Amino acid sequence: MADPQGFLKTRERELPTRRPVPVRIRDWKEVYEEQKLGTLQRQAGRCMDCGIPFCHSGCPLGNLIPEWNDLSWKGDWRQAIERLHATNNFPEFTGRLCPAPCETACVLGINQPAVTIKQVEVTVIEEAFDAGYVRPQAPERLSGKTVAVVGSGPAGLAAAQQLTRAGHTVAVFERADRPGGLLRYGIPEFKMEKSVLDRRLAQMEAEGTRFRNSVRVGEDITGQQLRSRYDAVVLAIGSTVPRDLPVPGRELDGVMQAMDFLPPANRVALGETVEGQVTAEGKDVIIIGGGDTGADCLGTSIRQGAKSVTSLEIMPQPGEDRAAGQPWPTYPMIFRVASAHEEGGERLYSMSTKEILGDEQGRVRGIRLVQVEMVDGRFQEVEGSERELPAQLVLLAMGFLGPEGPGVVEQLEVELDERSNIRRDHDYMTSVPGVFVAGDAGRGQSLIVWAIAEGRAAAAGVDRFLTGTTALPRPINPTDRPLTV
Repeated sequence: MADPQGFLKTRERELPTRRPVPVRIRDWKEVYEEQKLGTLQRQAGRCMDCGIPFCHSGCPLGNLIPEWNDLSWKGDWRQAIERLHATNNFPEFTGRLCPAPCETACVLGINQPAVTIKQVEVTVIEEAFDAGYVRPQAPERLSGKTVAVVGSGPAGLAAAQQLTRAGHTVAVFERADRPGGLLRYGIPEFKMEKSVLDRRLAQMEAEGTRFRNSVRVGEDITGQQLRSRYDAVVLAIGSTVPRDLPVPGRELDGVMQAMDFLPPANRVALGETVEGQVTAEGKDVIIIGGGDTGADCLGTSIRQGAKSVTSLEIMPQPGEDRAAGQPWPTYPMIFRVASAHEEGGERLYSMSTKEILGDEQGRVRGIRLVQVEMVDGRFQEVEGSERELPAQLVLLAMGFLGPEGPGVVEQLEVELDERSNIRRDHDYMTSVPGVFVAGDAGRGQSLIVWAIAEGRAAAAGVDRFLTGTTALPRPINPTDRPLTV
């Protein structure tokens, strides 16, 4: 185990310092400063190597957390990355973007601040890259089988890397001009710089994975053509149908979905030019939705020079501590402050939008909202609480409903479940033999760790379908919801 007395000697939880707000909002670089290795290793030494490590069940990937905590405490980065890569293809992504359900399941967290698992994870992979321990792992021989992976987000990339290493010839189709999916154009640069993504893509290309960019599957190539050209198809197309806001004024100029706002902003931050880009500069911005996407819109709007930013959430403000119905080791709904929330703006809870107000030119000028409260499981308006807020830009960040139906989903004629996601069996195969699904397209909108876990599990299913057996590891987690069969 790590330091046997570590959790007794080091009781404080230390994370890297965030760069000062006045400095970081002037650029698009990641917000965290580098943490000293000695401090990080002391934090890793707090791991108790529990008899039952509940962090394993908290992590959908089943990461071997106590093992690489111990190796990190000892400074054995070569072995640490071996144990980390055994379960996670992309710890540099999860170490930056995952909300760390492993930490809320940490046994030490029962009566002390949890081990900084997420920071240990990202440090392990960064030290491994710096030392040259992360190298291409090309297969020794090819199977002669071909696989098409549609979508290059974390689920698609995980499936592609696993299948390439198993010896199959894999082509990843991406409709954008560069691979990465939401990792590239959905996640702002201040949360993960794209050099981190490009570094891993270079490894995958060296291993033999082929990327086909600027290809709209369903238009440039049909689902039937994919099936005829490849021995198996993996749909990792995400959950991209946004939840809309059916209120008067939704059609006004200046009201847009978050995912129509963020990708152009990310492209410009990377030095590209986007014609007709809508920015927050000089505007009163209202963000409807209080999740991660809303926080991304907040940080982006502030960096663009917004006059003001207000985030609205229909649910009441969570408490600082676990609710009685969310005991350890479950992931609790508590009040959290992302880096973007430190940078400015106002957060309003228990608010419902009644109408979006416009001017004579058809442009948004504000919204009319009302406070709500939960009564018998339903929201009810609080009498006399209506008010108006000025806005020249309204961003809808209320989540997603499922994969896009028109196109490859309809062409392949795969069945959908009751939640409009693609139905799959235990091996992640759809109702169409040889067609598999991984990530949000089958699970519904979820976390990056679930996407990678499902990509790995789907790869094992594909390998078994193609060869009759598989040596690829399959994440098994007791907290997974039952798969629809």
